[in-house]
Amino acid sequence: MRTTVGIIGAGPAGLLLARLLHNAGIGSVVLESRDRDYVEHRQRAGILEQGTVDVLRAAGAGERMDREGLRHDGIELRFDRKRHRVDFPALTGGRSVTVYAQTEVCKDLIALQLADGGPLLFEAEALAVEGVEGDSPRIRFRYQGREDFLDCDYVVGCDGFWGVARNAIPAELTRVFERSYPYAWLGILADVAPSHDELVYARHERGFALLSMRSPSVSRLYLQVEEGADAESWSDDAIWDELERRFETDDWTLDRGPITQKSVTPMRSYVHEPMRHGRLFLAGDAAHIVPPTGAKGLNLAVGDVVTFARALTYKKETGSEERLDAYSATCLRRVWQAERFSYDMTSLLHRAPDATPFEGRLQLARLERIAASRAAETDLAEAYTGFPLDEQG
Repeated sequence: MRTTVGIIGAGPAGLLLARLLHNAGIGSVVLESRDRDYVEHRQRAGILEQGTVDVLRAAGAGERMDREGLRHDGIELRFDRKRHRVDFPALTGGRSVTVYAQTEVCKDLIALQLADGGPLLFEAEALAVEGVEGDSPRIRFRYQGREDFLDCDYVVGCDGFWGVARNAIPAELTRVFERSYPYAWLGILADVAPSHDELVYARHERGFALLSMRSPSVSRLYLQVEEGADAESWSDDAIWDELERRFETDDWTLDRGPITQKSVTPMRSYVHEPMRHGRLFLAGDAAHIVPPTGAKGLNLAVGDVVTFARALTYKKETGSEERLDAYSATCLRRVWQAERFSYDMTSLLHRAPDATPFEGRLQLARLERIAASRAAETDLAEAYTGFPLDEQG
């Protein structure tokens, strides 16, 4: 089997890349180790930046998102029993975010790919990426009980942190930057209408809490818990009681409902440099991970594949590999800004196990500054709604 671009991974990054390449008249094959049902139902991110929304629309994948997604024009910060709303459009020249789950993005892109795109092979496990330093790299994979090769001009690894693509870059050429946080998120899905029409980020002496949603009738909520916590050790009543404590104000009530799912998410930051070696390009979690506080993971992956698709289209149109050569540096500029913002939001809102009273007061001072300063508030709003996806990524 041969194609122009071999894509490992059918998450939102791999699927969107396949769509962008198809629209540019460039062939691709997508290899996904899991089955279709798993891909369409694994719960992940749910906040789409303005740039991500625009890209999905332009790619022809925005019809259901526009119909069912929830546009949000702001978030609410809660601290010291106070409430402060950050108005995105007023601070960013009209930008907003959209709540639309990653599962739904994948469903839309899978349907498009199967209808008129290149091959999308589920349960096709990539085993290794070979020959990336030459002109004809290939992906060795197992499909339907036998091993095969996908010969390509380029390979894009959208196969996550545990995938095989990154292993094809020699260790002596790489630099890794990472940080693990001494706490985690206990996340729940609940069959109850959200208690607020926008996301609520709460800083509390007992720890962070986040009110989000998946739809007008399904709430998604998070609690800061200790690192390594067991989700099942928390009863439903204990979760709701703790959420009430951390969101508490004098003029608001948290509505409860049946909890249908519990999980614990570790908190970490990770960047792998470079994101390109020879004919291999890394995208999404294969190259970088952010703590979920800033809602950047899926959006960074979109930025990566948009950068690659534009660079390859430029090569097709002009013969120049200038933009392909700049891929890693272009993506990393955006990645590090997202890492910075995600770290700032995490340290602003979470209570470290060894936090001192001084550090707690600094958090409150920073939040008061955001509430009182249009400049500080604008910096948050611009980062949250997304760093621009210009022609250089």
